Amino acid sequence: MTASETPQSMTSAEDLRKRALELQLAEMERDQKIKDREATKHAEFVEDFFQKHIGDTERAVIKRLVMKAAADGKYEAMIYSFPSSLCTDSGRGINNNLPGWQNSLQGKAKEIYELFEAVAKPQGYGLKAAIINFPGGIPGDVGFFLTWEPPVD
Repeated sequence: MTASETPQSMTSAEDLRKRALELQLAEMERDQKIKDREATKHAEFVEDFFQKHIGDTERAVIKRLVMKAAADGKYEAMIYSFPSSLCTDSGRGINNNLPGWQNSLQGKAKEIYELFEAVAKPQGYGLKAAIINFPGGIPGDVGFFLTWEPPVD
């Protein structure tokens, strides 16, 4: 405090505590809005995943992803991703590369796998499934990678 300041001109400790509390509450409200928005997005994704089918738009996106990867000199493209929690085993089979991992698929993931088996595999494509992130150390999202690597002799 300088000689020209009086104790009355300082902000009280109580006012500072109130301001800090107001800031904390505003941050909590912001965080809750973000969580609510993410929960809504997740619920919409889950509904789409289980209730709708792979359409022409999604097939066109997959084709563009594959063509872009090939144009870039790559031999694979991630064509779809979804939360591992939507597998019947929460992604355990995919994470451990267990035989029969495809039996844990549901919804659109199962449909994409069946589409791969019927259309892409006979044309020489491969499909890899992998856990692509591990939030908190647990399997997060599954990525489906369409591959066209040359055969190894």
